Amino acid sequence: MKRTTAIISAALVSTGMIASPAVFAQSAASQQGGAQASSASAQNFSDAQLKNFANASQSIAGISQDYTKKLQAAGEDSNKVNSIRQEANGKMVKAVQDNNLKVDEFNKIGQSLQQNPDLLKRVQSMVQQQK
Repeated sequence: MKRTTAIISAALVSTGMIASPAVFAQSAASQQGGAQASSASAQNFSDAQLKNFANASQSIAGISQDYTKKLQAAGEDSNKVNSIRQEANGKMVKAVQDNNLKVDEFNKIGQSLQQNPDLLKRVQSMVQQQK
């Protein structure tokens, strides 16, 4: 269970720390639809959405690990760092989309997990069942 929490936490942290908010905002803006849900209805995610989130989170955690090493190797070269961040962000967005989620859906689920321990347990259980 701790490993599951670590994977999900890593995914949440990595999307905030490595991913450029501008790219996520741009991607979310380009995919606007009826996604303007209130915070109350944002916690009514289907099992399929939560499974997709769990899968995407695992992919993002791996991407985060790989690119953290690359960022450390880049040192103080700001051009290299920016290039690495953009590449990592693109792969993270693709990981979300490959799991049938929009970036804004992924972010909403992630925010809900941080605020709702029961929802987090539900996702952790799904990850455990996949192993």
